[in-house]
Amino acid sequence: MDKIVILSDGDSTDELQKYLSSLTHDQLTAVINNGALKGKKVGAMMKGIFKGSPPTSTEGSGRRLLVYEHCIPLCESGDLQTEVAADIIGLLMLETHTLPGPSLAKLASLFVEAIKVGKMGSGKSLELFPTVLTALSACEALSYGKGELSGEEYKKQLINSLCSSRWDPQCVIHLTTMFRDVPLSSEELQFVVEKVLRMFTKLDLQEIPPLVYQLLLLSAKGCKKQVLDGIICYFKDQDVRQEEEQKHGESLDLEVQSIPQDQLRHVEGTAILHIVFAIRLDHELGREFLKIFKTSYGDLCPFSVALFLSVARIQRYEEQVFDLLKGAIIKSFKDEQLQQGSKFLQDLLPGHCSVAQMILDTVKNSVFGWDHVTQGLVQLGFFLMDAFGPKPGPFGKTTEGSATIARTPNQQACKLGGQVLLQGFKMHEPIRGEILDQVLNRLVTKTASPVNHYLDLFSDIVVSAPMILLESSSKVTETFDHLSYLPLTTVQGLLKAIQPLLKVSMSLKDALILVLRKAMFSSQLDGRKSAVAGFLLLLKNFKVLGSLASSQCSQAISSSQIQVDVHARYNSAANEAFCLEILSSLRRCLGQQADVRLMLYEGFYDVLRRNSQLASSIMQTLLSQLRRYYEPEQDLLPPVKLEPSITALGDQVYLQEPLAHLVSCTVHCLLWLQNMRRSANPNADDSGEEDDDDEGEGYQSELQTILESMTRRMIKSELEDFELDKSAEFSTASSVGVKNNIYAVLVMGVYEILMEYNFIQANYSKSCFQELVELFNRYHKLSEILKEKSGKGRVPSNKSPRSLLSSGFISTLLTVLFRDSTQSREEALSVLRSSGEFVRYAVTVAVQKIQQLEETGHTDGPDGQNADRTFRFLCDMTSVLMWRYTNIPSVVEDAGKKEKRSSLSLLCLEGLLRIFTTCQQRYPDRMAQLLSTMDISEDDAEPDDGNVTEMNFFYIRQFQRALFTQLSGGEEEFNSKEAQLLVSILSVLSRQLKPSSQQFVQMIRWTVKICKETSFEDSAFSKSLLSLLFNLHVLYKSPVSLLLELCQDIHSQLGDIDPNVEVEKQSHFAIVNIKTATTGALLVLSLVDRVLDEVDWLIARKKSQTSSDRSGSGEATQTAGQQDPIEKALTLQLGTLLTALNELVQTALLPGTCTITLLRELSRTYTTLTTLVKYYIQVCTSQHGALPARFEKLVKLSGSHLTPQCYSFITHAQSGEFSGGDDKKKKKRNDGNTAGSAKLLRETKAVPNVIFSIEQYEKYLITLSKKSKVNLMQYMKLSTSRDFRINRATLDAALQEQDDSQETNESQEAAETHEPHQKKRKQ
Repeated sequence: MDKIVILSDGDSTDELQKYLSSLTHDQLTAVINNGALKGKKVGAMMKGIFKGSPPTSTEGSGRRLLVYEHCIPLCESGDLQTEVAADIIGLLMLETHTLPGPSLAKLASLFVEAIKVGKMGSGKSLELFPTVLTALSACEALSYGKGELSGEEYKKQLINSLCSSRWDPQCVIHLTTMFRDVPLSSEELQFVVEKVLRMFTKLDLQEIPPLVYQLLLLSAKGCKKQVLDGIICYFKDQDVRQEEEQKHGESLDLEVQSIPQDQLRHVEGTAILHIVFAIRLDHELGREFLKIFKTSYGDLCPFSVALFLSVARIQRYEEQVFDLLKGAIIKSFKDEQLQQGSKFLQDLLPGHCSVAQMILDTVKNSVFGWDHVTQGLVQLGFFLMDAFGPKPGPFGKTTEGSATIARTPNQQACKLGGQVLLQGFKMHEPIRGEILDQVLNRLVTKTASPVNHYLDLFSDIVVSAPMILLESSSKVTETFDHLSYLPLTTVQGLLKAIQPLLKVSMSLKDALILVLRKAMFSSQLDGRKSAVAGFLLLLKNFKVLGSLASSQCSQAISSSQIQVDVHARYNSAANEAFCLEILSSLRRCLGQQADVRLMLYEGFYDVLRRNSQLASSIMQTLLSQLRRYYEPEQDLLPPVKLEPSITALGDQVYLQEPLAHLVSCTVHCLLWLQNMRRSANPNADDSGEEDDDDEGEGYQSELQTILESMTRRMIKSELEDFELDKSAEFSTASSVGVKNNIYAVLVMGVYEILMEYNFIQANYSKSCFQELVELFNRYHKLSEILKEKSGKGRVPSNKSPRSLLSSGFISTLLTVLFRDSTQSREEALSVLRSSGEFVRYAVTVAVQKIQQLEETGHTDGPDGQNADRTFRFLCDMTSVLMWRYTNIPSVVEDAGKKEKRSSLSLLCLEGLLRIFTTCQQRYPDRMAQLLSTMDISEDDAEPDDGNVTEMNFFYIRQFQRALFTQLSGGEEEFNSKEAQLLVSILSVLSRQLKPSSQQFVQMIRWTVKICKETSFEDSAFSKSLLSLLFNLHVLYKSPVSLLLELCQDIHSQLGDIDPNVEVEKQSHFAIVNIKTATTGALLVLSLVDRVLDEVDWLIARKKSQTSSDRSGSGEATQTAGQQDPIEKALTLQLGTLLTALNELVQTALLPGTCTITLLRELSRTYTTLTTLVKYYIQVCTSQHGALPARFEKLVKLSGSHLTPQCYSFITHAQSGEFSGGDDKKKKKRNDGNTAGSAKLLRETKAVPNVIFSIEQYEKYLITLSKKSKVNLMQYMKLSTSRDFRINRATLDAALQEQDDSQETNESQEAAETHEPHQKKRKQ
């Protein structure tokens, strides 16, 4: 070895060459081994060997090859020091270009073999491989097998064989790193990337991030989409496997648990960081990433969502990412809705992938240190809540009550935003402050639009993490400063949400009280109302010791710590002082506007129920207020002073004191206290209670005296005593009328409250009930006058003012009126039952309360805000109304009187319909509970409580029977309104049935049977029945066959557009007759619209699949297009639809809405056909497959049947519109000109639209014929109706009449067609 070094240092290379030639191969390798292992002078020795082996001579190049062949495995063996190996490889790299082609080829094959057998574990010598390949590709020609290949081709073969062989998992990363230095063509790069991606599953989880990093560096050469797709798919599969293992973990052996969850999440987190880093540096990669998900959200998974949110931190992508996610979320919800509403789509497509679930999974996964994702999650949450939150209605009113369930895609997306933020708040410390800040900011700033969704989120945050919130209580205190400027609903929601914290934090409570005191003197009415709301809330929640336990006092909070704090910090004496101080503040409100007083009266009852120790203060306050308006002189009538309760400002009259509400509040508080005393009396052994009782008895007895005196005198009072008789003026235009209206409403309110008070005090005594009926008669008389007078105005407003009866009383009253058969009460109750008006009034009020509950989620009066009690009320009402309806047939009731207004049975039905709707919207989980309270004693066996579906169906059968009874009578006895209500109830109840259940199928069969057998000529009833049929049918199977039958029925009922053609009489559904056919046609067209929606959706889905197939795998493999189940189903749907429309187009529909709607649906049908043709153009371009035979048939059907009929229908429609009724037109021309021209414009737009869409369809058919080499245009008959021509006969006639040429213009615009006419004649 030394000799080689010495000789190479010398001048003469000949000696060196000689010496090297004298060594055998083995001796030479031994020399190299020695030198390498000792590590001394190895570089100099190698240089010497190369110097003495000139590449020009055969011997020299052979020796060089030998050195290479020996050194490569030597470096891989791991016996050498790292620096030595690096030196050797460095020297070899420098000399590679001197090797001749065959030697290079041999070397390259050596590398490939070594990799195949897994000898490249350490990857040190792999650095040499790129140099070898580069040198190789520069060679002119190399012998390969029996022929020759260029260096470039040879390199390609090598890479190909390398990528198709087995790689040792250890060297995957080294190989990927190595390929970065190899010049690759795009085809070779694709081989390499595919191979590396296939190797992912063979590697250990820990090795994935470095490999991802190397792959991303490699992607700088190209194949960016493939790399990203591969990485995302790998993690998607891992997530799925991990989830499966977690699910079945109990049943599997432990060894199978291959993926520890935390390890997988950490690896995913690192991979995301690598990808985001690469995207920051390479914007092309970023563009590719966004492009992958632009086409379809079906490829999203929790990993890619997390990746999206991390990429969103790069400013240039932020907007795009959130828009993409927003689009994906809303589309996912819409698709889900579409699929749930259609059995046809459910059968055709597998389960729906829910983007919402993926996003929630991402939130869950982000707990494993994904800090780079959390910021994106917060942004996404607020982005969704801002974009999809409730919008302000007209005049800034909010329409929906906050208790509704998320039904529409927008509501679901908003709810998802809230869930993301709530989960994020619970899991991640760093983002809590920001979430809280943003929620509170939005509550304060968004005063113009509803903020229910933010209030719900805030309240959830308080309940889930009260202690965390206390840490940032300063933010909450800041929000308090804005209280008096916020809308009342926001203030109420905010205070309700914050209430659990007030019990714990003194500072928070003090801050709030200060703000409320200021607000008490605010110049804004809303500010003062907010103050009242806040004080009432405080009174409800700070209990004074000795208050009777009420079920709702303590709000449950998750942290037990808080419970301890409450007892530690507060004593009841302090609470009492605090509450009395608030009460004194509230007394000031009794001098303010009616609205403020009203809030106070509505809130006192709840305060009393929660804090009964405040009874004496509250009752004293109410009593002193009541005395102002009570006439103490027993002989004077009326017993209440009405003048002080109004105030005048200029010539306007306002209500100053809501007197009826004052009496109502007093009565309810008094009754509740009496009730409590009665129940507490048996065990009242507390000595301290006697003083209270004396005081209590004082105001109690005084109040009772006042109320009894009022009752007695109100019965005696005539309307004249209140200055309200029949001659009084009630028009709202004059101040006298307004004053009288206010008086009337107050007096009616007082009557109602006295009725309630007397009923409860009466204890079923007959004489008291007679007094009660007297009170009612007075009330009724006044309400009739009010109705009659207000009816004389512009519009009869038969909306009576809201009843002041409490919902609890109504439910007791109706129950005793209808269901109570106790012997002892019989006599007293007969007094009430005999007054038909009274019974009717009770039912009307009940329906009014239910309606209020349906619209707002709560009712007026005590307990109206309490969800459990309102639900209890619904249950009681259901059972009473159901009993009344089923046990007393409406026939009996209607026999005596033929009146205009609806009967009691109808009122009961309306009530039931509203109850079922309300329950479905506001208490969807408690429908079964509601139904189980309706105990009907019928012949049917009582349904089993356990089986909800059975029970539901039991009631469906009750209503079916009632409807059947209606329909089996003659048409004279048929009550259309009742039948419609029954159908509505059936449709609400049938929504509870599962479409897969036996009962659902029975329901459909019954509906079809009714539709086939009922022939009543009542269009409103037929509309509701057909709607029910359609809604059920789409959940059962595709509705196109049903459409076809209905279209045939409509055609045969209304006759043909060509009077000479006889339509064969066919009647599938008797419900379609000459009177109801037009209504039927409109409904059928709305169903056509729905079918077209589904077809459009399917085509769009196929299109996006085709485009992603094409870009992903180069050539999509599916050639047998006709075998695709979705395409087949599409074509069949459209085929039947065209046949159905063909029937309608030949029907002599009445001009007007029906015709225009049909034209609109026709142009939509052609647009859908055009979309399908475009899809096949796309398929033909990318796959060169044959067109399915079914599609050709569809085109033939459209060309030969539908298009010609369309043209004749257009002609018919125009002749009907523009020639019919000429004389009438002339007479009305002047007065109805503008309205007429607007209508004309609307009608004439439809015609050109149809013609345009037909032409578009034919245009794309021509393109498709060229692409597919199939002549599709042979089925199309081009029409002459498109040319712009003047109809001469019409013009002459018009000129003769010296009329303006309006009609002529119309006939020009949508020309007529001769050809289809002749075709019709031939039939």
